[in-house]
Amino acid sequence: MDLGQLRTALHGRRQATWGDTSPTGQERRSAVLALLYPNGEDVGVVLIRRAQHLRSHGWEVAFPGGGQEDGDDTLLDTAKRETREEIGLEADGIEVIGQIDRYVTIGSRSMVHPFIGILPGPPDGLVPDPTEVERILMVSTAELLSDETWREEIWPINGTDRALTFFELHGDTVWGATAAMLRQLLAIATAR
Repeated sequence: MDLGQLRTALHGRRQATWGDTSPTGQERRSAVLALLYPNGEDVGVVLIRRAQHLRSHGWEVAFPGGGQEDGDDTLLDTAKRETREEIGLEADGIEVIGQIDRYVTIGSRSMVHPFIGILPGPPDGLVPDPTEVERILMVSTAELLSDETWREEIWPINGTDRALTFFELHGDTVWGATAAMLRQLLAIATAR
């Protein structure tokens, strides 16, 4: 993956809305931050495994992020605040280079706004907030792009057969909205 190519591809890109269901206008507004960083010849991405006790999406692998709160002026502010709260990463070292498409989830009825951020290198000193995050995952995009890592299954959702993406990592599976957003991000970054 080439971060310069991704930066160029995201510049001026129009955002669409898609997902597990059609938007109704009643969705909760949420934002996530897909954090990428150069790691030698590779690029890494920061993911989290959500705490098991959470009412919504417990124990799922996700990007740091969550619901917009009254004190958040913008959805980017939401993504940055949630990232700081969940993994202890301050926003001042993050270069936000754009967004990919909004994604409507069926389970939590959220419209997720995914922002893409670049860090100067592998982050250190990250601390998971145990009330929200069980574990922080630093994943190689080379692994994510491997044919052995990802697969697609057809599931009936709302009376329509839908293709769902799965990434099988060591000890974890990325699926659902996060896998769909991750797949789109990788497709844009690699022009595939």
